[in-house]
Amino acid sequence: MTSSLFTAERLLFTPATPETNAIPLIFAFPNEYTVGITSLGYQVVWATLAMRRDVQVSRLFTDTCETLPRQPEIVGFSISWELDYVNILNLLSSLEIPIRAINRDDSHPLVFGGGPVLTANPEPFADFFDVILLGDGENLLGNFIETYQEVRHASRQTQLQRLAQVPGIYVPSLYVVEYEAPDGAISSIKPINSEIPAVVQKQTYRGNTLSASTVVTEKAAWENIFMVEVVRSCPEMCRFCLASYLTLPFRTASLEGSLIPAIEKGLQVTNRLGLLGASVTQHPEFETLLDYISQPKYDDVRLSIASVRTNTVTEQLAKTLAKRDTRSLTIAVESGSEKLRQIINKKLHNDEIIQAAINAKAGGLTGLKLYGMVGIPGEEPEDLDATVAMMRSIKKAAPGLRLTLGCSTFVPKSHTPFQWFGVNTQAEKRLQWLQKQLKPQGIDFRPESYNWSIIQALISRGDRRISQLLELTRDFGDSLGSYKRAFKQLKGQIPDLDVYVHSNWSHQQILPWNHLQGPLPQSTLLKHLAEATSHFSQELQPLN
Repeated sequence: MTSSLFTAERLLFTPATPETNAIPLIFAFPNEYTVGITSLGYQVVWATLAMRRDVQVSRLFTDTCETLPRQPEIVGFSISWELDYVNILNLLSSLEIPIRAINRDDSHPLVFGGGPVLTANPEPFADFFDVILLGDGENLLGNFIETYQEVRHASRQTQLQRLAQVPGIYVPSLYVVEYEAPDGAISSIKPINSEIPAVVQKQTYRGNTLSASTVVTEKAAWENIFMVEVVRSCPEMCRFCLASYLTLPFRTASLEGSLIPAIEKGLQVTNRLGLLGASVTQHPEFETLLDYISQPKYDDVRLSIASVRTNTVTEQLAKTLAKRDTRSLTIAVESGSEKLRQIINKKLHNDEIIQAAINAKAGGLTGLKLYGMVGIPGEEPEDLDATVAMMRSIKKAAPGLRLTLGCSTFVPKSHTPFQWFGVNTQAEKRLQWLQKQLKPQGIDFRPESYNWSIIQALISRGDRRISQLLELTRDFGDSLGSYKRAFKQLKGQIPDLDVYVHSNWSHQQILPWNHLQGPLPQSTLLKHLAEATSHFSQELQPLN
């Protein structure tokens, strides 16, 4: 056990002294310490638990842990990355807890999970958890602990029944999923009795004090960084984007009330500041925030900003960042095709992208990273030509600026208007074609692995039957070949890979997450989808 990792921490909160009968709780991150401690969500939940007197919390990572209780009553996981499920199963085994909830009894702790992966679609993992918290921890955590206290000494079944009545707390074992055939479509998803809500509503925190780091350490993957959440969600609502649709509405942190006090506190212990959010520069007082950080007393502060909206890249912003040791900026453009940007609702024009590059260079930045995507529904070969042409124009307009195009494959995400589309089977070829076109231009093209996109799509659209597959691949390894091998082994017991990954789904079918309600009802998502497909050319119109 490596205690040096914990001794290097500088805490920005005061842990409470637990009461004698505090609940022994393990809070785990299914990856190494350096990765887990960089997760703002994990930090905040851990600190929230550590400040409660009725909880005795111990942290657990794959490579280290604090002293663990001999008989924990609750074991929790924060999940930020899909493939970490292998580590969840391994950590449960190491704690001698059965990996499937159905095999646990009153002697075992309750296993809960939360975080972006489970809030999006918990179904592939549903059989491994007793309890899943859907949505924002600010609302859920206190209610979860307080309700558990009421039934702490009751049987496991009573505990689960009671917890399932708390808004946003999902108890998978209390819902029965039926299929038309073992490898067929879902025919119904129903609670086992009338006391259990038919639909679980994701919980949304609506306050204007957002998250900030509770710990700073040189042992984190982003060394000594103090992170502060500037905005939550994104007002742009690109049709494929989980970060926007699942986390609506767009919320901004109060500048005077929480952002500036948090930054002042953080900069007392470090000089690295990270501004987080899907669309940081859209904070209504972003300019004022920049002016605040630009004060001479913060001259030695190194600033990093998550992705910024393209048309907010001013020369002033670039100057401030360059002065604060940032060398490049990241903008999401998705495609160089105006038609595709209309389909996905990306309100952006090529001249704005070019201007952003000119401003970045003029302000003293040396690089610009663009995010693109292939396989967007409605995409045709000429749309790829448009992306190459756009990259050439940027290079011409801002010579000497180091250009990178990171490119992923479109992956359908639950609770978005594009959840009904499959992954384009031509996507891999399209990534290779872009590479061939852009490399000779001196543009750094970085494609995301197509095989990883396939696995992501499988998990993002999977239902409960996928858990059998996840258990098999745990032994096979996490390459696409392992998944294909597992599908072969389970033939006839679950639908084929293509059904989950490449098929366009009917608007009438029951989706795996139909009983879990995101911010927008299905009728609204279908309206947004119809708006998108109205820009498709005739031969690409989906049949439904």
